[in-house]
Amino acid sequence: MTQDQKPAAAAVEQNGVNPVPDGERHGTPRGLFAVWFSWNISILGVSYGIYVYGVGLSAWQAALAGVLGYVISSVLVGILAVGGPRTGLPTLTQTRFAFGFHGNKFPTFFAYLSNVGWKVTIITLASTTGAKLFARLWPGAFADGEGHESVPAVVMWFVVVLLLTVTVAVFGHQVILKVEKWIAWLTAVMTVVFIGMIVPHIHWSRIGHTPNGSFAEFVGGTVLAMTLVGLGFLNYGGDFARYLPRRTGARGVVGWTAGGITLPVAVLLVLGVLLAAGDPKLGSAAADDPVGALTDLLPFWFFVPFSIVVVISLIAAAITGLYSSGLALLAFGVPVSRAGTTVINMVVISAGAFYLLFVSDSFLATFQAFLALIAVVMGTMGGIQLLDFIRQRRLGWPTDLAMPAGRGGSSGRWTALVSLVAATVVGLGLVTSSDPNIARVVGFLLTDGQKKGVIGTTNVGVLVAMAVGAALYALLTFVLKLDPKGPARRAETSRDLEGVA
Repeated sequence: MTQDQKPAAAAVEQNGVNPVPDGERHGTPRGLFAVWFSWNISILGVSYGIYVYGVGLSAWQAALAGVLGYVISSVLVGILAVGGPRTGLPTLTQTRFAFGFHGNKFPTFFAYLSNVGWKVTIITLASTTGAKLFARLWPGAFADGEGHESVPAVVMWFVVVLLLTVTVAVFGHQVILKVEKWIAWLTAVMTVVFIGMIVPHIHWSRIGHTPNGSFAEFVGGTVLAMTLVGLGFLNYGGDFARYLPRRTGARGVVGWTAGGITLPVAVLLVLGVLLAAGDPKLGSAAADDPVGALTDLLPFWFFVPFSIVVVISLIAAAITGLYSSGLALLAFGVPVSRAGTTVINMVVISAGAFYLLFVSDSFLATFQAFLALIAVVMGTMGGIQLLDFIRQRRLGWPTDLAMPAGRGGSSGRWTALVSLVAATVVGLGLVTSSDPNIARVVGFLLTDGQKKGVIGTTNVGVLVAMAVGAALYALLTFVLKLDPKGPARRAETSRDLEGVA
């Protein structure tokens, strides 16, 4: 297969965590935009704006802080995505460069938990949204005695959503790109119409009544926005860029990735801020149930197609997440094919969603609190990997660093692992949790007043952990030079590829 030839879109992707051969590389960075756009153009983005506004900011401060946080975190994702075309590896395989073959299993395990956890919540939300639509259209068949969606309706939609998600994820990269492109267009058009119908419900005269928050609250709102969107994508930024030609320009990868993430969530964030500032009751309702509270404002003729689009947008996020979860299992060392890991994830997600839907009423809040703690590990891992790009570029991006010891890689790099563990401890000491059980083991570096203030309520500890981990790794690796140098051939390769990065 020549470099200009594309693999058949209908074929199941055969590449796992191996470097994508140059002969299978194709495309331009522009193709990354649709993947990230369709993933992030969700009605949940309105709730994110309400959360940032709730920090204690005025409307204009919340909008500025949210957009700034999105831009910063999304650019970091874009930078990590550059490793995809340079090495042809998924992100959680390339992190072996920094942490070592076996050392990388520690952050990969937490990345997998985070990824699968959010897919459980997304697929659950998609299933209940579809079931509520059917309960409203055909209450006799799909609603219970109180008018709510029935259990059979939820089960039916869960099966449909899961099968669609798994099918596309099994086919892999090429099919995902095509599907996400069409979803991006559909959801973009429908969201524009949705915004046009929601804007008249904004109480413009009340928006300026909220006083400006302090600088600390502005910083807290910015950090909260970063943790809501961009930082959660650090562990798979390169998964969708690794099929690009090796010499693809870094600016294009960063720009189209960051743009695809930032544009949809920024627009929806501003809408959420304006809704919350103009009507606090609506803001509170949308924060608890964004789909129900916001779709209730729509005329019935638009409510039906828009509810379907909401489900489609959530499926788009689930597809890409399930695909990356499979790559995470391979990076962890599970001895099956990429398609096989997708099936494993289907079973895990099915069990989690079943428990969330039909067993526990309090599981969602506890699980989301747990996922917030995982973000401390993920942010720290991302900070170390971003810094290690300096070393990887100097060595010429050698893919044998992802191999076991004796085959070009190492079992574990203590400089990165010590930095990760130390920074994670600091981060956990600076975050809080609404779950009483988890709250006992976090926030130990904060006073009672700080736990209830900006530091404790905006996940600032995630960003602090990221900075501490990167700084400690820089000290050990680049200042004290405790990391052994690579062989001379890697330095020569680096000179050959000097113009690539």
